[in-house]
Order: sequence, then C-alpha cells, then structure tokens
Amino acid sequence: MAKDKYSAVWISHSSIGDYLKCPRAYYLNNIYRDPKTNHKINLMQPPLALGQVVHEVLESLSILPVDKRFERSLFELFEEKWKAVTGENGGFTSEEEEIRFKERGKAMLQRVLDNPGPLEKKAVKLRQELPYYWLSEEHNIILCGKIDWLEYVEKNDSVRIVDFKTGKHDEDPDSLQLPIYYLLALHCQTRPVEGVSYWYLERDSSPQELELPNEEVATQRVL
Repeated sequence: MAKDKYSAVWISHSSIGDYLKCPRAYYLNNIYRDPKTNHKINLMQPPLALGQVVHEVLESLSILPVDKRFERSLFELFEEKWKAVTGENGGFTSEEEEIRFKERGKAMLQRVLDNPGPLEKKAVKLRQELPYYWLSEEHNIILCGKIDWLEYVEKNDSVRIVDFKTGKHDEDPDSLQLPIYYLLALHCQTRPVEGVSYWYLERDSSPQELELPNEEVATQRVL
C-alpha cells in the first residue's frame, strides 16, 4: 500500500487511551465531526485546562536561548494564557473552583522557578508542529504526539525526554505514554535517546528517572 497520510489512521497516547476506556468515546473524541461546522467535539474540564496552560507556559521556553528563558515572568505568561480557559471555557462551574485550579498552576510554576533543572539546560525542538512517523505502513497507521521537553545532552550529543505531569496521581505503570514518546523521539529526530523521566510538578522538585523502553517491545505494545 502506498503511503498516504490523509487516508492513514492517526493514533496517539490520548486516542489509544480513549479507545481502551470506551470505543464510543474514541469515536466521539477522534473521528466524529459536527455536520454543520465540521469541527470535532472538544469538552474541556478543569484538570485539562490547568494542564494545557502549564504545559504551554513551560514548553514555550524550549525555543528560547538558555540565558533568556526566565527574563519574562512565568506568572505573567501564565495569566496571559489562562484567559483562553477562564470561566466556562475551562469547564469551571464556579469562580471558587477556577481560583483553586489557578493557584495550583501558579504553585507548579513557582516550584519550577525554584528548581529549574532541565529547563536551564539546552533543549532540542522538533521541527514538526505535530511530530509523527509511520508506525505501520502495512496497516496504514501513523503514530503522533507532542513531547513536552527534549533536553540536549552535550557530552554525547543525545537527548533526554522530560514529560510534565500536572495531575495529582502517578502515571499508570502499564501506560503506553512512555513507549510512545520514546518511539517518537527515536523516529522524529536523529540523536539517540539516553534517558526519560516524568516530572510531577505538583509535588516534585525534579523529574523522576525511568527505565528506557526497548524499541522493539515498545513498537509491538503500541501495535
């Protein structure tokens, strides 16, 4: 079969998660489009709104030179991006609820400022707006996703994956997120991947190191 990204099935960590929880949810979130607008359904909830804004603030730093990253206040940038999710746009049911989530976000940014870790080191920015590669040409499947942060390790010209976590609970050990991000980092840039970590911003001052997946095993798990 000739490669055609327009007829391919595009999968990601979130879409696979939708399907594993409920095939109907997968259909509504990833395939269905409103007949009148041709837009997909997008139901925002407070945890998603919080995660979206914190990720946008932190990920925007990766394109800046190391010595310029913290020149502008992260809280100022946070307030600017929060405007897109305030009120009903963020799924908030009351002003009090929105304030609680907003304060959680500010606390996360303060933790990063106190302990910038990988954010004060060189980073690699993938050229693709949405990184993807052909997971299976035979089955016409493309794997896609956005990696939060790729730290550049100068000593051996490699990269380290850092995934920002804004929720209160640890990622399920059986989650496909780590294998998927590892595969994307391998196939969407040329440097070897020497490390992966989760950074639980609500509680941890530094990322938690995790075991590197095996490429073949990771590929088979996703397939």
